[in-house]
Amino acid sequence: MNLTAGNLFADIPEPSPEEQIVTLASAPGVAIERIISTGQASPPDFWYDQPHAEWVLLVSGAAALFFENEAEPRLLKPGDYLLIAPHQRHRVVFTDPAQPTIWLAVHFVASQSGA
Repeated sequence: MNLTAGNLFADIPEPSPEEQIVTLASAPGVAIERIISTGQASPPDFWYDQPHAEWVLLVSGAAALFFENEAEPRLLKPGDYLLIAPHQRHRVVFTDPAQPTIWLAVHFVASQSGA
């Protein structure tokens, strides 16, 4: 495997209608992404329902995630992380429109005994 290096804060794009998702590294069964949100949220009535586990860290900005089985959205600030189990339905309620919200997401296949 070759050495790959970079900076999570490099090349932050200007705000746009779409999130920017860049795969930083991947291997069979795992992908590591930098996601930059600039005010995006999930469309009404849309739920993520992913077949894989996702560990997500909010690096900068602010966001709220709503999980189908919870009464209130979870407000996230820099440093907060979550492990989202496969098929745990969730949606993005908001991301900070005043500054980039930078996420580090690790998508992986969960083991049979748990994530």
